[in-house]
Parts: sequence; C-alpha cells; structure tokens
Amino acid sequence: MSNKINSFEEYLSEYKKSVEDPESFWASKAEDFEWMKPWDKVLEWNFKEPKIEWFINGKLNITQNCLDRHLHSRGDQVAILWEPNDPKDNAISFTYSELYEQVCKTANMLKNNGAKKGDRICIYMPMIPELAIAVLACARIGAIHSVVFAGFSAKALADRIQDCDCNIVLTSDGAYRGAKSIALKKIVDDSLVTCPMIDTVIVLKRTGEPVTMEEGRDVWWHDEMKECSSDCTPTEMDAEDELFILYTSGSTGKPKGVVHTTGGYMVYTEYSFKNVFQYNEGDIYWCTADIGWITGHSYIIYGPLLSGATTLMFEGVPTWPDAGRFWDIVEKHNVNIFYTAPTAIRALQACGDEFVNGRDMNSLRVLGTVGEPINEEAWTWYNEKVGNKNCPIVDTWWQTETGGILISPLAGHTPLKPSYATLPLPGVQPLLVDNEGKEIEGNGVEGNLCMKFPWPSIIRTTYGDHERCRQTYFSTYENLYFTGDGCKRDENGLYRITGRVDDVINVSGHRLGTAEIEDAIDEYDNVVETAVVGYPHAIKGQGVYAYVICHSPDVDHDLMRQEILSKVTEIIGPIAKPDKIQFVTGLPKTRSGKIMRRILRKIAEGETDKLGDITTLLDPSVVEEIKSGALSN
Repeated sequence: MSNKINSFEEYLSEYKKSVEDPESFWASKAEDFEWMKPWDKVLEWNFKEPKIEWFINGKLNITQNCLDRHLHSRGDQVAILWEPNDPKDNAISFTYSELYEQVCKTANMLKNNGAKKGDRICIYMPMIPELAIAVLACARIGAIHSVVFAGFSAKALADRIQDCDCNIVLTSDGAYRGAKSIALKKIVDDSLVTCPMIDTVIVLKRTGEPVTMEEGRDVWWHDEMKECSSDCTPTEMDAEDELFILYTSGSTGKPKGVVHTTGGYMVYTEYSFKNVFQYNEGDIYWCTADIGWITGHSYIIYGPLLSGATTLMFEGVPTWPDAGRFWDIVEKHNVNIFYTAPTAIRALQACGDEFVNGRDMNSLRVLGTVGEPINEEAWTWYNEKVGNKNCPIVDTWWQTETGGILISPLAGHTPLKPSYATLPLPGVQPLLVDNEGKEIEGNGVEGNLCMKFPWPSIIRTTYGDHERCRQTYFSTYENLYFTGDGCKRDENGLYRITGRVDDVINVSGHRLGTAEIEDAIDEYDNVVETAVVGYPHAIKGQGVYAYVICHSPDVDHDLMRQEILSKVTEIIGPIAKPDKIQFVTGLPKTRSGKIMRRILRKIAEGETDKLGDITTLLDPSVVEEIKSGALSN
C-alpha cells in the first residue's frame, strides 16, 4: 500500500527525509488524496502566536476521501462492523456503499433541520453506528462536529454546548452499557435548561424508553430520515477550515475546546494509522475506545476509513456479561489488529486468566495500547496471554491536541521495550528540555517533552480563546510546543512517557483537570476548600485523591463522602469521582497562600518520608495531621 513503511531501515530513511525536508515529505503523502483544488503552499507556521497552516488554499472534503473515492474499488467491502452491547443481539455491518448512502441521507437530514457550513453540532450518543454516521454527515456538509462522551453529566454537556455555541444536538433516547441503561435524552433535557442557543434536538430510538419531546425543538431521527435523498454533494472545505472541536480537561477548571482542521488532520491520521498498525488490505481492525474521545475520532472513524479499512465499533464494556467479552469478539470476527487502553488490560488481568484461556485468537497480528503509559506487568500479560508472544505491541503516545499518534513503534519493525513508546513517527521532532527550557541532549536523560516543529494534525487553537491555546501549549518554552508530559530517553534513544507534570490526572486514560474536580466538590454546601491530586491506582493507572476541609467538623463522614461522590457525578460525570476522600482541618500552604500539591501527592502515594523541606509552610503542623489521617484512610 502507498505511504506504508515496510522495514525498520525504511523507517530510518523516511524519518531522515521528513526532518530534512518536511514540506516535500508531507506534500508527497497528501498527493494520494482527492483534492478539489491543490494547495498553493505546503506550510506556514510560527509557535509564537501560534499560527500553523498546512496545505494552504487547498480545497477538499474529508468524507469524499473516506467514502466516495473507495466506492469503485471496495464498495462491497465492510467499512463499519458493529458489535452491540448484548452478545445475544446480532452484529450489524455497513459496506462502503451502504455507509456512503447513510452518510448522505443523514447529511441531508441535517440540512433539512437548518444545519449549514460552519455551524457547530453537538453529538451526545452511545456507541452505535449512527454516531459514526453523524460525525461523517457533519463533515459532509461542512458543519463542525463536537462529540461529547455520553458519560458526561448534564452540567458538563451544557458547558460544552455553551462554549462553542451549538445550534443542534444529536442524541438518543437512551444507551446500553453492560447491564445498565442510561437515560441520555433526560440528561440532554436537563442540560438545555441553560442552553437557549439550541434550536433542534434530533433523537434516535435505541432503548425504547419513554422520553419527553419538546414541541418545536425535539424531533425523531427516523421521522426526519424518511424523505431524505441519498444524494449529497460534499461541501468544498478549505484545508484550514475547522473539522471538529473536542473538549479536554486542563489545569484550570474550564474544559478547552481543541480545534482540528480538515486537510492536515486527514493526511496525518491516515498516514499514522497505516504505519503504526501496519494495516494490510483485508484486515479486521478493532479500537475499543469511545468516539467521544480523540482516539475514537482518529482511529475508529477517520484513520481507518481514509485507509479503506474495516473498522469495528463496540457498544458494550469489557467485563459484561463476563471478563471474556473482548476475546469472544476477537474470536467471533477474526480480529487482526486490536487497540485498547492499559486500564482495560489491567482490569481484565485482575479477573484471572480463565477468561482468556481457551479462546481462539490466532487471527491477532498486532496489539496496541493508548491513553497512558502501560506498566511492564500489564505489558507482559498482554503479550503472553492475549498475543501469545506472537504480536508486536504498539504502545502509542499522543494527545487530543496532537490529533494523531506521535511516538510509537511501527508494528513488526521497531525494536520493542516494555513501557516505552519507543520512537517518533516520521515528521515528528521531539526534544527534552529542563525546567528553564534548555534542551537536554544525548541519551540516558529525563526532562519535559516538547516538539520543535509542527506536524499536519497539530492543534490550531482552542475554540473562541486563542490566547488560552498560546498560554497552555506555546508559552512555557519559547518556540516549542509543550506536551505537559515528562519523558525519559534511554541509552538507545527510546522514549518513555513518565506522566503529566501539570495539574492534570490521567484516570483510565481520560485526562481530568484537578481544578475541575475541586470546583465540583466545592459546590457541596459543607465544603470550605478542596485539594485534589493523583496517586497510583492498580487498575486505573491514576486514582483521584481529594483532601477536603469542612465548615462543620461534626458531620457523618461516610454520608458526606457519598454526597460528594454524587455531586461530582452530577457536575462532571462518574469518571471523575474521587477514589479516596480524606477530611482535613487544613492544607499545606506557602506564606503566599499557594497549596503545596507536591506534599499532598507524596502523602497520597504513601511516600511520607519524602516530603522534603516543610519549614517554609505557613503552618507545618498541618502536614503531620494529614499524614496521620492518611494512614487510616
């Protein structure tokens, strides 16, 4: 296949070319796509403003490249294979021709409901085929999709709708998740109390549970689709027109709307998909992520479909009806490439080998991990029990902001080392710097991970607040993109990500801002002040540890814990619930009032002998109290 690297020697050669002449390198990759008008210039950029433009004045539509261009050669090939929540229900597949038809009809449905180029459309749906179809239908007409993970609360959904001023919401009556069903439409209704900008809510029937339909605003998906034509000409987009907004937590309370544009994102996701996973024609590829996260955008929808692959979508959870569900699906559909999160691997490992043993998973050729660095024990179990020591594991490092995988082995070609993301993809130029921004050269070193040159799918802005984008990613170190992660480079030049260096916690591969969780806890009436830190968690990678000061110390702590958990679930969603809540009478603060999170992290980690100098604190005795309380927490 074109653009696919076939050996480690070829990787080294491609990497060298990509660094010496990035513009020619990426132009050669972009030429494989259908453009309505070719670009005038490959790249203009600076990291100061920042302003980054790829394939300047090129015109295209990404869905033409995901769908139309495949119809002649692979119209009858399965594009999306959907495995429902309940294993007793039948899987459903869409060929490229069928997917094309559904996307065009849904695009016309959106237009009939007033959607037009440049509108922001919020999608809050379960992992069903119509979610992927809705994403592509938005892109077909030039509307900007903003998918919100259907585990977020009404408040979190409202915040995201308001921030990008959406005018349409796509949702369903409910969602199935393991043994539970979730009333999604009710959550949407609650969120829209504070979102007058929404004109239309289009509701898909999934669970059949009763819902309230507001006249003049709410319509049924199936009714709206009835008269829609399957003929929809793709809207011409500029390479730098916005494709989607996806919200990610930051170190301040308000989530950031990360903006990705059309041309560069298309080129990079296809290139990274083919090369990292070493996709072969006819492979069945399965990424277990939810489309509500960047992994689902890039490596369930866009990367695979741009490559003409068969991509599997799964509605359920890995442990229902039992912890063998993933492996049943691998066996059932002869999955060749399997991409999941370390959290899922650790959870399944903890359930016991009996759920893996006896499954025929000989179809597997490549395994992948995403969301956080994978620990060596989980890597070894994954390699031995799932891969039968026969499948390379691609430990991929990237972010919502990067759009695609930046550091990863290329399956079968790159030398592997457990817990290491190994080497950058061609076109990716990492460097390590110290806290002053001075480059740390050589191997066997550790520092802050930055990028010194743009790749095509780099973040362009944070929606409606470009200054926040500059401050967050481009102001810490001059003329560098700062990832926010620490990193080691071993004696052979292989990279290992060591985790966040800012106030962001990586829980089960989901980035959560500590300030966002603190704000939610502080909403509780009896809370004076809160400090949240991460700590090592056997399954999630990092857990949430909250130190809470109460107005009244004479409270039932068990009851208050439950009420705080309910408050966090209500404001953010269940993924942000603290794993541990310790009630304290004070927090370690400097004389200027800054909370010393470093000390709280060490206590949460159980490293109370490594607190360093605490004599400069406003009240050092607070630390002793917290230490003694932590032991029994």
